[in-house]
Amino acid sequence: MKQFAIRTAKKAGAYLLENFRKHKNLAEKRGLAKEITTKYDKVSDALIIKEINKRYPKHNILTEESGFIDKKSEYTWIVDSLDGTTNFSNSNPFFSVSIALMKNNELLLGVIYAPFLKELFVAEKGKGSFLNGKRIHATDTSDIKQSYFLSCEGGDKTNRRISKINAKIHGRSKDMRKLGAASLEGAWVACGRAEAYIVTEISEWDVASAVLLLKEAGGKVTDFKGKEWKAKKSDLIFSNEKIHSKILNTI
Repeated sequence: MKQFAIRTAKKAGAYLLENFRKHKNLAEKRGLAKEITTKYDKVSDALIIKEINKRYPKHNILTEESGFIDKKSEYTWIVDSLDGTTNFSNSNPFFSVSIALMKNNELLLGVIYAPFLKELFVAEKGKGSFLNGKRIHATDTSDIKQSYFLSCEGGDKTNRRISKINAKIHGRSKDMRKLGAASLEGAWVACGRAEAYIVTEISEWDVASAVLLLKEAGGKVTDFKGKEWKAKKSDLIFSNEKIHSKILNTI
């Protein structure tokens, strides 16, 4: 299953990379004003679904573009065919393909592939997290003043809530940044490029792989009340675990 997920993510990533920065005005509005999709999201989504159906025809599939394909299985593939669509549309290389596998309510596998960056993140339950084949770990920083934060409004209709959180955190931290791709932001905490990532109203397909990646890297993921992540839209804190309680107390 791991090798299948890696191959599929790389196949979708190769397609995206082939079409990156080739076409102008490729974004079309949908849902919220700040949300966009492209034909590349849709083609990548169809490609991944086809691969899963061919290899695991009895498994459920949940994707951003196609919703929940229910086959009454205990296994569910959770897919974001193009995380960071706005970045992709704006010629920003911070975009990825994310494929996770869940058995009932337990994450078993997470793969995040950033094709332009040539970075492949892989996590298996109980077997650790890896970036391009090398094991990764969250940092040991326990002081918010020495911590880098990532932040995103996720699916919130406005930036008001995250702006209030950022105002409380930014002045107390070393610095705060936004990448525009939730899977990569979670992965960056897992590999030590930041101590924490705070996001509001984020969907499960955006972060499922990153949740397992961070847990296997020694970090922690909870909602704003300190409860464990569940496969639904929610407010989340990703951290190196050392500063998690301090973040909860602050926000």
